[in-house]
Amino acid sequence: MFNGFKDFITRGNVVDLAVAVIIGAAFTGVITGLMDGVLNPLIAWLFGSPDISSAGFHVPNWQDGETLFPIGLFLQALINFVIVAAALYFFVVTPIRKLMELRRSTAEEIEETLEKDVELLTEIRDLLRAQVTTR
Repeated sequence: MFNGFKDFITRGNVVDLAVAVIIGAAFTGVITGLMDGVLNPLIAWLFGSPDISSAGFHVPNWQDGETLFPIGLFLQALINFVIVAAALYFFVVTPIRKLMELRRSTAEEIEETLEKDVELLTEIRDLLRAQVTTR
């Protein structure tokens, strides 16, 4: 029973998941710093306040007189989502994609070199065989 648990814990997927959670928690600090240090001041400069969640409009109704539609809640959530998605894309996805392309191109170059080496060695072997059979 303990061997099965040990196998489960040391399996690559569980370790990868644990690393991803820890990296995600650390990346939260980076995103928070980006939001508080750069983007919220930019939003405050554009809209007058870094928090637009209180923005909304009133619509008259027949019961109470008017109803507030807090459209700012949706806009704030949308802006935060776009910022986090952009940060993930530009700081995580793009560099990893470039790294994977570099590794893939290096592996392809190695494979091409090996194919050329095998072809050259095959030619040498055939020439040596031809010399041995002609003697």
